[in-house]
Amino acid sequence: MYFLSSTYRGASVALLLAVGTSSWAVEPLTLMEAQRIAVERSQQLVAQDALARAAGEQSVAAGQLPDPVLKLGIDNLPVTGTDRLSLTGDFMTMRRIGVMQEIPRAEKRQLKAERFEKDAQRARAQRELMMTTVRRDTALAWLDRYYAQSTRALVQQQLEESSLQVHAADVAFATGKGTQADVFAARAALIGLQDRLNQVDRQSRSAGLMLARWVGAAAAERLPVGTPPWQSAPLLDAVSSERLKQYPDLRVMRAEIEALETDAQLAQANKKSDWSVEASYAQRGPAYSNMLSIGVSIPLQWDARNRQDRELAAKLALVDEAKARYEDALRSREAEIRNLLDDWQTGMTRLARYRDELIPVAGQRTEAALTSYRVGKSDLATALAARRDGIDVRMQALSLELETARAWAQLHFLVPDERSTSATSRNTP
Repeated sequence: MYFLSSTYRGASVALLLAVGTSSWAVEPLTLMEAQRIAVERSQQLVAQDALARAAGEQSVAAGQLPDPVLKLGIDNLPVTGTDRLSLTGDFMTMRRIGVMQEIPRAEKRQLKAERFEKDAQRARAQRELMMTTVRRDTALAWLDRYYAQSTRALVQQQLEESSLQVHAADVAFATGKGTQADVFAARAALIGLQDRLNQVDRQSRSAGLMLARWVGAAAAERLPVGTPPWQSAPLLDAVSSERLKQYPDLRVMRAEIEALETDAQLAQANKKSDWSVEASYAQRGPAYSNMLSIGVSIPLQWDARNRQDRELAAKLALVDEAKARYEDALRSREAEIRNLLDDWQTGMTRLARYRDELIPVAGQRTEAALTSYRVGKSDLATALAARRDGIDVRMQALSLELETARAWAQLHFLVPDERSTSATSRNTP
Protein backbone atom coordinates (compact mmCIF):
# COMPACT_ATOMS: atom_id res chain seq x y z
CA MET A 1 0.00 0.00 0.00
CA TYR A 2 1.05 3.60 -0.49
CA PHE A 3 2.01 5.75 2.47
CA LEU A 4 -1.50 7.25 2.55
CA SER A 5 -3.21 3.90 2.39
CA SER A 6 -2.48 2.88 5.97
CA THR A 7 -5.25 5.19 7.15
CA TYR A 8 -7.88 3.06 5.47
CA ARG A 9 -6.25 -0.37 5.24
CA GLY A 10 -8.69 -1.79 7.75
CA ALA A 11 -11.60 -0.36 5.79
CA SER A 12 -10.28 -1.97 2.61
CA VAL A 13 -10.19 -5.35 4.31
CA ALA A 14 -13.74 -4.82 5.53
CA LEU A 15 -14.82 -3.90 2.02
CA LEU A 16 -13.23 -7.05 0.58
CA LEU A 17 -15.05 -9.14 3.16
CA ALA A 18 -18.30 -7.36 2.43
CA VAL A 19 -18.09 -8.08 -1.29
CA GLY A 20 -16.62 -11.52 -0.89
CA THR A 21 -19.46 -13.08 -2.82
CA SER A 22 -19.23 -10.61 -5.69
CA SER A 23 -17.17 -10.94 -8.86
CA TRP A 24 -14.69 -8.29 -7.65
CA ALA A 25 -13.26 -10.61 -5.01
CA VAL A 26 -12.84 -13.60 -7.30
CA GLU A 27 -9.73 -12.63 -9.24
CA PRO A 28 -8.07 -9.29 -8.49
CA LEU A 29 -6.73 -7.33 -11.44
CA THR A 30 -3.21 -5.91 -11.30
CA LEU A 31 -2.02 -3.06 -13.48
CA MET A 32 0.36 -5.25 -15.49
CA GLU A 33 -2.33 -7.85 -16.15
CA ALA A 34 -4.79 -5.17 -17.23
CA GLN A 35 -2.26 -3.87 -19.74
CA ARG A 36 -1.51 -7.38 -20.99
CA ILE A 37 -5.21 -8.06 -21.56
CA ALA A 38 -5.66 -4.70 -23.31
CA VAL A 39 -2.76 -5.35 -25.67
CA GLU A 40 -3.96 -8.87 -26.48
CA ARG A 41 -7.51 -7.79 -27.33
CA SER A 42 -6.64 -4.56 -29.15
CA GLN A 43 -7.95 -4.59 -32.71
CA GLN A 44 -6.08 -1.37 -33.41
CA LEU A 45 -2.79 -3.27 -33.19
CA VAL A 46 -4.17 -5.92 -35.53
CA ALA A 47 -5.12 -3.20 -38.00
CA GLN A 48 -1.61 -1.70 -37.94
CA ASP A 49 -0.08 -5.14 -38.47
CA ALA A 50 -2.31 -5.58 -41.52
CA LEU A 51 -1.25 -2.19 -42.89
CA ALA A 52 2.42 -3.08 -42.49
CA ARG A 53 1.91 -6.40 -44.30
CA ALA A 54 -0.01 -4.71 -47.10
CA ALA A 55 2.72 -2.12 -47.63
CA GLY A 56 5.38 -4.85 -47.61
CA GLU A 57 3.54 -6.80 -50.32
CA GLN A 58 3.11 -3.67 -52.43
CA SER A 59 6.80 -2.92 -52.06
CA VAL A 60 7.70 -6.19 -53.78
CA ALA A 61 5.15 -5.65 -56.54
CA ALA A 62 6.25 -2.08 -57.21
CA GLY A 63 9.80 -3.19 -57.97
CA GLN A 64 8.72 -5.39 -60.88
CA LEU A 65 8.28 -4.49 -64.54
CA PRO A 66 4.69 -3.73 -65.59
CA ASP A 67 2.76 -6.57 -67.19
CA PRO A 68 3.22 -6.82 -70.98
CA VAL A 69 0.23 -5.82 -73.09
CA LEU A 70 -1.15 -8.20 -75.70
CA LYS A 71 -2.42 -6.32 -78.74
CA LEU A 72 -4.77 -7.79 -81.36
CA GLY A 73 -6.22 -6.02 -84.36
CA ILE A 74 -7.16 -5.89 -88.01
CA ASP A 75 -5.63 -3.16 -90.14
CA ASN A 76 -6.97 -1.73 -93.40
CA LEU A 77 -10.15 -3.80 -93.64
CA PRO A 78 -12.13 -2.88 -96.83
CA VAL A 79 -15.68 -1.74 -96.19
CA THR A 80 -16.81 -1.08 -99.81
CA GLY A 81 -16.34 -2.63 -103.23
CA THR A 82 -15.95 -6.24 -104.23
CA ASP A 83 -13.53 -6.98 -101.37
CA ARG A 84 -15.85 -5.50 -98.72
CA LEU A 85 -15.12 -7.05 -95.28
CA SER A 86 -12.68 -9.54 -96.83
CA LEU A 87 -9.61 -10.39 -94.79
CA THR A 88 -7.59 -11.69 -97.77
CA GLY A 89 -8.79 -9.85 -100.89
CA ASP A 90 -6.85 -6.62 -100.48
CA PHE A 91 -3.06 -6.55 -100.17
CA MET A 92 -3.22 -3.91 -97.42
CA THR A 93 -5.50 -5.90 -95.08
CA MET A 94 -3.59 -7.46 -92.19
CA ARG A 95 -4.53 -9.49 -89.13
CA ARG A 96 -2.18 -8.29 -86.42
CA ILE A 97 -0.96 -9.71 -83.14
CA GLY A 98 1.64 -8.00 -81.02
CA VAL A 99 3.11 -7.38 -77.57
CA MET A 100 3.93 -4.07 -75.94
CA GLN A 101 6.18 -3.74 -72.91
CA GLU A 102 6.61 -0.58 -70.89
CA ILE A 103 10.12 -0.37 -69.43
CA PRO A 104 10.34 2.05 -66.50
CA ARG A 105 13.83 2.94 -65.47
CA ALA A 106 15.33 0.68 -62.79
CA GLU A 107 15.83 3.76 -60.61
CA LYS A 108 12.10 4.49 -60.68
CA ARG A 109 11.14 0.92 -59.88
CA GLN A 110 13.54 0.94 -56.94
CA LEU A 111 12.15 4.24 -55.66
CA LYS A 112 8.57 2.98 -55.93
CA ALA A 113 9.52 -0.11 -53.96
CA GLU A 114 11.24 2.07 -51.36
CA ARG A 115 8.15 4.28 -51.16
CA PHE A 116 5.98 1.36 -50.09
CA GLU A 117 8.68 0.16 -47.72
CA LYS A 118 8.53 3.60 -46.08
CA ASP A 119 4.79 3.10 -45.73
CA ALA A 120 5.49 -0.22 -44.01
CA GLN A 121 7.94 1.47 -41.65
CA ARG A 122 5.37 4.15 -40.87
CA ALA A 123 2.75 1.48 -40.16
CA ARG A 124 5.14 -0.24 -37.77
CA ALA A 125 5.85 3.09 -36.06
CA GLN A 126 2.11 3.71 -35.82
CA ARG A 127 1.76 0.29 -34.24
CA GLU A 128 4.30 1.25 -31.58
CA LEU A 129 2.40 4.48 -31.02
CA MET A 130 -0.83 2.54 -30.68
CA MET A 131 0.87 0.16 -28.26
CA THR A 132 1.88 3.04 -26.00
CA THR A 133 -1.60 4.55 -26.26
CA VAL A 134 -3.27 1.27 -25.25
CA ARG A 135 -0.95 0.71 -22.31
CA ARG A 136 -1.10 4.33 -21.13
CA ASP A 137 -4.88 4.67 -21.37
CA THR A 138 -5.37 1.30 -19.71
CA ALA A 139 -3.09 2.39 -16.87
CA LEU A 140 -5.00 5.65 -16.45
CA ALA A 141 -8.36 3.85 -16.37
CA TRP A 142 -6.98 1.27 -13.93
CA LEU A 143 -5.65 4.03 -11.66
CA ASP A 144 -9.00 5.82 -11.72
CA ARG A 145 -10.74 2.61 -10.71
CA TYR A 146 -8.12 1.79 -8.08
CA TYR A 147 -8.38 5.15 -6.36
CA ALA A 148 -12.16 5.19 -6.61
CA GLN A 149 -12.15 1.94 -4.62
CA SER A 150 -9.64 3.33 -2.13
CA THR A 151 -11.78 6.43 -1.65
CA ARG A 152 -14.86 4.27 -1.21
CA ALA A 153 -13.12 2.27 1.50
CA LEU A 154 -12.26 5.48 3.35
CA VAL A 155 -15.80 6.87 3.08
CA GLN A 156 -17.31 3.52 4.07
CA GLN A 157 -15.18 3.43 7.20
CA GLN A 158 -16.26 6.94 8.15
CA LEU A 159 -19.88 6.08 7.35
CA GLU A 160 -19.82 3.18 9.80
CA GLU A 161 -18.35 5.39 12.51
CA SER A 162 -20.95 8.08 11.81
CA SER A 163 -23.73 5.51 12.19
CA LEU A 164 -22.39 4.69 15.65
CA GLN A 165 -22.28 8.39 16.49
CA VAL A 166 -25.91 8.83 15.43
CA HIS A 167 -26.88 5.97 17.71
CA ALA A 168 -24.82 7.45 20.55
CA ALA A 169 -26.43 10.87 20.04
CA ASP A 170 -29.91 9.32 20.11
CA VAL A 171 -29.13 7.49 23.37
CA ALA A 172 -27.59 10.59 24.92
CA PHE A 173 -30.65 12.67 24.02
CA ALA A 174 -33.03 10.01 25.31
CA THR A 175 -31.21 9.88 28.65
CA GLY A 176 -30.97 13.64 28.95
CA LYS A 177 -27.19 13.74 28.49
CA GLY A 178 -27.32 15.28 25.03
CA THR A 179 -29.26 17.81 23.03
CA GLN A 180 -31.53 17.51 20.03
CA ALA A 181 -29.08 19.68 18.12
CA ASP A 182 -26.45 16.96 18.62
CA VAL A 183 -28.85 14.40 17.15
CA PHE A 184 -29.52 16.56 14.10
CA ALA A 185 -25.80 17.27 13.66
CA ALA A 186 -24.94 13.57 13.76
CA ARG A 187 -27.71 12.69 11.31
CA ALA A 188 -26.66 15.50 8.94
CA ALA A 189 -23.08 14.21 9.01
CA LEU A 190 -24.32 10.69 8.23
CA ILE A 191 -26.46 11.92 5.33
CA GLY A 192 -23.51 13.91 3.95
CA LEU A 193 -21.30 10.82 4.01
CA GLN A 194 -24.00 8.74 2.32
CA ASP A 195 -24.22 11.35 -0.43
CA ARG A 196 -20.45 11.33 -0.79
CA LEU A 197 -20.49 7.53 -1.01
CA ASN A 198 -22.99 7.78 -3.87
CA GLN A 199 -20.67 10.18 -5.67
CA VAL A 200 -17.71 7.86 -5.19
CA ASP A 201 -19.74 4.89 -6.46
CA ARG A 202 -20.64 6.87 -9.58
CA GLN A 203 -16.96 7.68 -10.15
CA SER A 204 -16.09 4.03 -9.66
CA ARG A 205 -18.69 2.92 -12.20
CA SER A 206 -17.47 5.52 -14.69
CA ALA A 207 -13.88 4.36 -14.23
CA GLY A 208 -15.01 0.75 -14.61
CA LEU A 209 -16.74 1.54 -17.92
CA MET A 210 -13.60 3.21 -19.23
CA LEU A 211 -11.47 0.29 -18.09
CA ALA A 212 -13.89 -2.12 -19.79
CA ARG A 213 -13.18 -0.36 -23.08
CA TRP A 214 -9.65 -1.75 -22.89
CA VAL A 215 -9.86 -5.02 -20.95
CA GLY A 216 -13.46 -6.08 -21.52
CA ALA A 217 -16.46 -6.03 -19.20
CA ALA A 218 -15.56 -9.23 -17.32
CA ALA A 219 -12.01 -8.15 -16.44
CA ALA A 220 -13.17 -4.63 -15.56
CA GLU A 221 -15.42 -6.08 -12.84
CA ARG A 222 -12.40 -7.48 -10.99
CA LEU A 223 -11.09 -5.51 -8.03
CA PRO A 224 -7.90 -3.58 -8.91
CA VAL A 225 -5.07 -4.52 -6.56
CA GLY A 226 -1.34 -4.01 -6.33
CA THR A 227 0.97 -1.08 -5.84
CA PRO A 228 1.92 0.68 -9.09
CA PRO A 229 5.41 2.18 -8.61
CA TRP A 230 4.31 5.77 -9.17
CA GLN A 231 6.82 6.96 -6.55
CA SER A 232 9.74 5.83 -8.72
CA ALA A 233 11.36 8.42 -10.97
CA PRO A 234 9.52 8.30 -14.33
CA LEU A 235 12.13 8.71 -17.07
CA LEU A 236 14.03 11.71 -15.77
CA ASP A 237 16.02 11.71 -19.03
CA ALA A 238 12.81 11.91 -21.04
CA VAL A 239 13.45 15.46 -22.23
CA SER A 240 16.87 14.76 -23.75
CA SER A 241 17.05 15.30 -27.51
CA GLU A 242 17.88 11.69 -28.36
CA ARG A 243 15.23 10.37 -26.00
CA LEU A 244 12.54 12.57 -27.51
CA LYS A 245 13.29 11.33 -31.01
CA GLN A 246 12.62 7.75 -29.91
CA TYR A 247 9.01 8.43 -28.93
CA PRO A 248 6.57 6.63 -31.25
CA ASP A 249 4.58 9.72 -32.28
CA LEU A 250 7.76 11.44 -33.46
CA ARG A 251 8.98 8.25 -35.13
CA VAL A 252 5.72 8.18 -37.09
CA MET A 253 6.37 11.72 -38.27
CA ARG A 254 9.95 10.89 -39.23
CA ALA A 255 8.70 7.93 -41.26
CA GLU A 256 6.27 10.28 -42.99
CA ILE A 257 9.13 12.66 -43.83
CA GLU A 258 11.18 9.81 -45.28
CA ALA A 259 8.22 8.72 -47.40
CA LEU A 260 7.76 12.25 -48.73
CA GLU A 261 11.48 12.50 -49.47
CA THR A 262 11.17 9.32 -51.52
CA ASP A 263 8.24 10.89 -53.38
CA ALA A 264 10.48 13.86 -54.18
CA GLN A 265 13.22 11.56 -55.46
CA LEU A 266 10.64 9.78 -57.61
CA ALA A 267 9.45 13.13 -59.00
CA GLN A 268 13.07 13.96 -59.84
CA ALA A 269 13.44 10.60 -61.59
CA ASN A 270 10.23 11.26 -63.57
CA LYS A 271 12.03 14.09 -65.36
CA LYS A 272 13.60 11.31 -67.43
CA SER A 273 11.08 9.62 -69.72
CA ASP A 274 10.41 5.89 -69.69
CA TRP A 275 10.40 3.86 -72.88
CA SER A 276 7.91 1.40 -74.27
CA VAL A 277 8.80 -1.21 -76.91
CA GLU A 278 6.35 -2.98 -79.17
CA ALA A 279 6.57 -5.82 -81.67
CA SER A 280 3.71 -7.09 -83.84
CA TYR A 281 3.23 -9.69 -86.55
CA ALA A 282 0.72 -8.99 -89.33
CA GLN A 283 -0.74 -11.73 -91.55
CA ARG A 284 -2.10 -10.85 -95.00
CA GLY A 285 -3.78 -12.84 -97.72
CA PRO A 286 -2.05 -15.90 -99.19
CA ALA A 287 -0.94 -13.90 -102.23
CA TYR A 288 0.87 -11.32 -100.13
CA SER A 289 3.82 -11.26 -97.77
CA ASN A 290 3.31 -11.17 -93.99
CA MET A 291 4.71 -8.23 -92.05
CA LEU A 292 6.75 -7.71 -88.85
CA SER A 293 6.63 -4.36 -87.07
CA ILE A 294 8.87 -3.08 -84.27
CA GLY A 295 8.42 0.23 -82.50
CA VAL A 296 9.58 2.33 -79.56
CA SER A 297 7.48 4.93 -77.70
CA ILE A 298 9.10 7.80 -75.82
CA PRO A 299 7.00 10.48 -74.04
CA LEU A 300 8.00 13.97 -75.09
CA GLN A 301 8.36 16.26 -72.07
CA TRP A 302 7.81 19.36 -74.13
CA ASP A 303 6.63 21.51 -71.18
CA ALA A 304 8.80 20.24 -68.33
CA ARG A 305 8.95 23.70 -66.72
CA ASN A 306 5.20 23.65 -66.04
CA ARG A 307 4.78 19.93 -65.44
CA GLN A 308 7.70 17.84 -64.16
CA ASP A 309 9.48 20.79 -62.52
CA ARG A 310 6.34 21.91 -60.75
CA GLU A 311 5.55 18.37 -59.60
CA LEU A 312 9.05 18.16 -58.12
CA ALA A 313 8.63 21.56 -56.46
CA ALA A 314 5.33 20.43 -54.94
CA LYS A 315 6.90 17.28 -53.51
CA LEU A 316 9.79 19.26 -52.04
CA ALA A 317 7.31 21.71 -50.48
CA LEU A 318 5.51 18.79 -48.82
CA VAL A 319 8.84 17.63 -47.40
CA ASP A 320 9.45 21.09 -45.96
CA GLU A 321 5.95 21.14 -44.46
CA ALA A 322 6.44 17.73 -42.82
CA LYS A 323 9.82 18.75 -41.40
CA ALA A 324 8.34 21.94 -39.96
CA ARG A 325 5.52 19.95 -38.33
CA TYR A 326 8.09 17.53 -36.91
CA GLU A 327 10.13 20.32 -35.34
CA ASP A 328 6.99 21.87 -33.88
CA ALA A 329 5.87 18.49 -32.53
CA LEU A 330 9.33 17.99 -31.02
CA ARG A 331 9.04 21.26 -29.12
CA SER A 332 5.47 20.55 -28.11
CA ARG A 333 6.37 17.08 -26.83
CA GLU A 334 9.31 18.48 -24.85
CA ALA A 335 7.07 21.10 -23.20
CA GLU A 336 4.42 18.48 -22.44
CA ILE A 337 6.95 16.14 -20.83
CA ARG A 338 8.47 18.93 -18.77
CA ASN A 339 5.00 19.84 -17.52
CA LEU A 340 4.26 16.23 -16.63
CA LEU A 341 7.58 15.91 -14.81
CA ASP A 342 6.83 19.11 -12.91
CA ASP A 343 3.35 17.81 -12.02
CA TRP A 344 4.84 14.55 -10.74
CA GLN A 345 7.60 16.24 -8.72
CA THR A 346 5.19 18.81 -7.30
CA GLY A 347 2.75 16.05 -6.44
CA MET A 348 5.46 14.12 -4.60
CA THR A 349 6.36 17.21 -2.57
CA ARG A 350 2.75 17.97 -1.71
CA LEU A 351 2.03 14.35 -0.78
CA ALA A 352 4.97 14.38 1.61
CA ARG A 353 3.46 17.46 3.23
CA TYR A 354 0.09 15.74 3.55
CA ARG A 355 1.75 12.65 5.06
CA ASP A 356 4.02 14.47 7.49
CA GLU A 357 1.94 17.51 8.41
CA LEU A 358 -1.63 17.94 7.20
CA ILE A 359 -3.01 14.47 7.92
CA PRO A 360 -1.41 14.17 11.38
CA VAL A 361 -2.57 17.68 12.34
CA ALA A 362 -6.09 16.99 11.08
CA GLY A 363 -6.14 13.74 13.07
CA GLN A 364 -4.96 15.52 16.21
CA ARG A 365 -7.57 18.22 15.72
CA THR A 366 -10.31 15.64 15.33
CA GLU A 367 -9.17 13.73 18.39
CA ALA A 368 -8.99 16.94 20.43
CA ALA A 369 -12.50 17.95 19.36
CA LEU A 370 -13.90 14.52 20.24
CA THR A 371 -12.16 14.58 23.61
CA SER A 372 -13.54 18.04 24.30
CA TYR A 373 -17.02 16.80 23.44
CA ARG A 374 -16.71 13.73 25.67
CA VAL A 375 -15.78 15.85 28.69
CA GLY A 376 -18.58 18.31 27.96
CA LYS A 377 -16.48 21.29 26.92
CA SER A 378 -17.94 21.51 23.38
CA ASP A 379 -20.95 20.34 21.45
CA LEU A 380 -21.14 17.42 19.05
CA ALA A 381 -21.46 19.70 16.00
CA THR A 382 -18.00 21.11 16.62
CA ALA A 383 -16.54 17.63 16.98
CA LEU A 384 -18.27 16.44 13.80
CA ALA A 385 -17.03 19.49 11.89
CA ALA A 386 -13.46 18.71 12.92
CA ARG A 387 -13.96 15.11 11.94
CA ARG A 388 -15.42 16.14 8.58
CA ASP A 389 -12.40 18.37 7.95
CA GLY A 390 -10.12 15.43 8.74
CA ILE A 391 -11.96 13.30 6.20
CA ASP A 392 -11.67 16.07 3.62
CA VAL A 393 -7.92 16.25 4.15
CA ARG A 394 -7.53 12.52 3.54
CA MET A 395 -9.84 12.70 0.52
CA GLN A 396 -7.74 15.55 -0.87
CA ALA A 397 -4.62 13.47 -0.29
CA LEU A 398 -6.13 10.57 -2.24
CA SER A 399 -7.16 12.91 -5.06
CA LEU A 400 -3.65 14.37 -5.18
CA GLU A 401 -2.15 10.88 -5.13
CA LEU A 402 -4.31 9.96 -8.13
CA GLU A 403 -3.18 13.07 -10.03
CA THR A 404 0.45 12.28 -9.25
CA ALA A 405 0.03 8.66 -10.28
CA ARG A 406 -1.62 9.73 -13.55
CA ALA A 407 1.31 12.04 -14.31
CA TRP A 408 3.69 9.15 -13.59
CA ALA A 409 1.71 6.82 -15.89
CA GLN A 410 1.72 9.31 -18.77
CA LEU A 411 5.50 9.62 -18.45
CA HIS A 412 6.24 5.97 -17.77
CA PHE A 413 4.29 4.67 -20.77
CA LEU A 414 5.62 7.06 -23.39
CA VAL A 415 7.42 4.21 -25.14
CA PRO A 416 6.16 0.68 -25.83
CA ASP A 417 7.18 -2.15 -23.56
CA GLU A 418 9.61 -4.37 -25.46
CA ARG A 419 8.19 -7.55 -23.92
CA SER A 420 4.65 -6.65 -24.94
CA THR A 421 5.79 -5.65 -28.41
CA SER A 422 7.71 -8.85 -29.07
CA ALA A 423 5.00 -11.07 -27.60
CA THR A 424 2.29 -9.49 -29.71
CA SER A 425 4.46 -9.68 -32.83
CA ARG A 426 4.95 -13.43 -32.30
CA ASN A 427 1.19 -13.88 -32.06
CA THR A 428 0.56 -11.91 -35.26
CA PRO A 429 -0.18 -14.22 -38.21
